[in-house]
Amino acid sequence: MFDDTYRTIAGPSQGLYKEKGSKFLSFAFPVATTDEVKEHLERLRKEYFDARHHCYAYILGPTKEAYRANDDGEPSGTGGRPIHGQLLSADLTNTLIVVVRYFGGVLLGASGLANAYKAAARDAIANAEVKECTIDVAYRLHFDYPLMNDVMRILKEQGVQPRRQDFALDCRIDVSVRQSQSVRLYDALAKLYGLKIELLP
Repeated sequence: MFDDTYRTIAGPSQGLYKEKGSKFLSFAFPVATTDEVKEHLERLRKEYFDARHHCYAYILGPTKEAYRANDDGEPSGTGGRPIHGQLLSADLTNTLIVVVRYFGGVLLGASGLANAYKAAARDAIANAEVKECTIDVAYRLHFDYPLMNDVMRILKEQGVQPRRQDFALDCRIDVSVRQSQSVRLYDALAKLYGLKIELLP
């Protein structure tokens, strides 16, 4: 069986790391889209407008298909990449971490910087509640009344609860099922003559 779960954070969290007078404030957020990422970044840039850098990294999608790391003016690879590395280490997706740096007057060097951003990101993750989510597949079932008992029997056998039901003109039921169980449900329903199965986005 393929894995149909992923890990993300349940809500925002914060962390902190200090090194030679520099302060690294870290913020972790659950996100689902790049628009949400932009909103958090814009808000933090306004709130911490006097900070030297706002480095960040995010990973999106149940299979981690979209990601980005940004150094925001720090030497290449010293800000965004260590933050991204911590997201990978914690096996998180749909998560954004921003680390806001206040310069303390002492240069930390490339390795010192990378370590500071890594430690700040790790602290935000440590303070977050991590939750496991399932990758689900949603179907809309269209059928006429005579098929009602057969459809409901199959859903009950498969342990699937209807999410939405509409019995106005014809019958329409929306269901959601874990990806690993979706083929089994589809195959069982597809045997009913006259039932139309629509895959929802």
